[in-house]
Amino acid sequence: MKHKIRWGIVGLGRIAKLFAEDLKLVQGAELVAVASKSKERAQDFAHEFGVENCYDNYDSLFKDDQVDVVYVATLHHTHAPISIAAMNYGKHVLCEKPVAINALEAQKMVEASKTNKVFFMEAFWTRFNPSIRKIKELVDSGELGRLRYINAEFTFYKLDDDVQARSLNVDLAGGSLLDMGVYPIFLSYLMLGKPQELVAKSKFFDTGAEIQTSMIFDYPNAQALLYSGFANNTDMKAKIGGEEGEIFIHPNWHETQGFTLVKDGWSKDYGLPTIGKGFTHEIMECHTCISQGFSESKIWSHSDLLSLMQLVDSVRESAGIRFPFEQN
Repeated sequence: MKHKIRWGIVGLGRIAKLFAEDLKLVQGAELVAVASKSKERAQDFAHEFGVENCYDNYDSLFKDDQVDVVYVATLHHTHAPISIAAMNYGKHVLCEKPVAINALEAQKMVEASKTNKVFFMEAFWTRFNPSIRKIKELVDSGELGRLRYINAEFTFYKLDDDVQARSLNVDLAGGSLLDMGVYPIFLSYLMLGKPQELVAKSKFFDTGAEIQTSMIFDYPNAQALLYSGFANNTDMKAKIGGEEGEIFIHPNWHETQGFTLVKDGWSKDYGLPTIGKGFTHEIMECHTCISQGFSESKIWSHSDLLSLMQLVDSVRESAGIRFPFEQN
């Protein structure tokens, strides 16, 4: 490549800061611009990370010729319009998970990538975690035999959050499913594909936000028991069981640093630490794809992100999860 891949970030909350820290660890990456609707927040973020260009609106960053790729870390319900706007300006896009509110939005994002001939990927960082990649390799090689069972949870107690903030606010697409439930769904999809049937039940907060969702994914020869919640904490482990062995993914499993394989009366621990927090691995995948002129990743493709959102849509339909701003 003739120059470093130059990043811009829109939406400057906690995740954006973690991402920016990891960006410094990736060779060939440079953060050149940041944008927030708050001028003060943009200036503070730029000062903290030594960024020259900061904007109080997103379009100005999209127009910045120095920016090659935009990391979208805004609220869930804004992912689609902001990502599409960036791609319409000819920018590559890495958009935080969940990539959209529903599969229809996600499809429009994929179409924008194809129309503008730019790279587009959902920032599902867990897919690029070294342990998850190794587990996928072991499962696909038949190390566990035929898969029979997956159990995965993602929880954090959030019922004491400000009801006007994102987590419990249905007008901001709040709820545990989009925030956390996408991770267990992802694990089941990654290992077993799309189920032939699923059922889901949810509990709701006073604001109407979904705060607990239990899911059963049924496959021809396997089942997945999945859960997300704001109402309690769990040990955040995950389990993958086959007829010949099982894998225990160490907590917190979505950002794990290792796992244990148990088989035939013996066990083996795998330690596969991430570089930095772990965003580094998806960043490196973006660099590889952009430098080779790809519009999507083979590891987490457009088809994968659409399939995941279709599963989320099915869970929401089964559990009765809707947002006021969605059309009937």
